[in-house]
Amino acid sequence: MARFILVPGGWHGAWAFEAVGNALSGEGHEVQALTLSGLGDEPADGANLDSHIDEVVQAVRGRDASAVLVGHSYGGMVITGAADKEPSRIRAIVYADAYVPDNGASVWALATPSYRERFIAGAAADGLTCAPPAHLDRRCRPHPIATFLQAIKLTGNWRNVRSKAFIAACGWEGSPFVELYERLRLDPEWATHRLECAHDVPRLAPEALARILLKYV
Repeated sequence: MARFILVPGGWHGAWAFEAVGNALSGEGHEVQALTLSGLGDEPADGANLDSHIDEVVQAVRGRDASAVLVGHSYGGMVITGAADKEPSRIRAIVYADAYVPDNGASVWALATPSYRERFIAGAAADGLTCAPPAHLDRRCRPHPIATFLQAIKLTGNWRNVRSKAFIAACGWEGSPFVELYERLRLDPEWATHRLECAHDVPRLAPEALARILLKYV
């Protein structure tokens, strides 16, 4: 039995991984999908990237068993930071159409200009949170803007995780992740996968995503 910790992308909560989690648990694996602070029913004053990383670190430390860390979109920032702090507890780290940052990077720096415009417009109401784009699920919540702006602090220890995988969603225009996928598929330290769907991989291709994740148990 493997242990999966699933970290959703911006504006989303644990519900985004419901179908994926059901598929994994149906195969007998332990699944913990997280709703990061500020993205549930309660606001979280002061939530930033560091605090989100710490929440995943605590989940990793909650059991002696090693974990497969999975991050979608913004979640890639969070799982990288967590793996950097606890690489020996991570069996594999899997990025589902997600950011893979180097030290000092932020979502703001890695995002395309259109996404930066979306962040600015979304934060207009209170300057503290970024409203979810109108096309997203009604369960989405305003996202703490500091998590998109804060630069990540990494030692590089996360690169010691034995298995690293990147899944590219190639069915949408304007993706900031296709170039990253093309680079990583030439790197022998990485496994890469391609799905023909839009960006919301956990909800648009849950069965295909689960099949890929099962390769890393």
